[in-house]
Amino acid sequence: MKNKTSPREREVIGWREHIGLPNLGISRMAAKIDTGARTSALHAEEQELFERDGQRWVRFKAPKLKNHPACLIEAPLKSEREIKNTSGIAENRFVIRTLLMLGDHGWHIDVSLADRDAMTFDLIICRTALKGRKILVDPSRSFLSELRQSSLLHQDEVQNLGNTLIERKNQ
Repeated sequence: MKNKTSPREREVIGWREHIGLPNLGISRMAAKIDTGARTSALHAEEQELFERDGQRWVRFKAPKLKNHPACLIEAPLKSEREIKNTSGIAENRFVIRTLLMLGDHGWHIDVSLADRDAMTFDLIICRTALKGRKILVDPSRSFLSELRQSSLLHQDEVQNLGNTLIERKNQ
């Protein structure tokens, strides 16, 4: 019989949370927690594939945020996937892997790059990104998880977390 974790042993987060994506140079942004979505999605403009050292990479313009100017980001391409958009229409999207910081915790997630210009949130975090993390989402509450200042990690700390630092170029 599988041992289940009681609700008291789980961290409760709201349907909106402040998160960090330090590998992308984003120390803090509001994200929607979307348990109905299977794949996380980040608003990305001007997406372009290129090759570096024999591997496929993607270059894209990240959104202008309150604390960050719009910038170009280059990241290794993990895959290309057919993903349904909010209207249920399948789109071919680029997918990267990056570090997500939420409260006191950090882990790697897959993020698809999408045109979310018409959406309220530049980032949605999906159920797959939360799976196995002992997290409960309270849909009636927001911003329950305090983002640690350590989400503003130095480059050497990010590399120690086992992820290749993704290059960020200010425009």
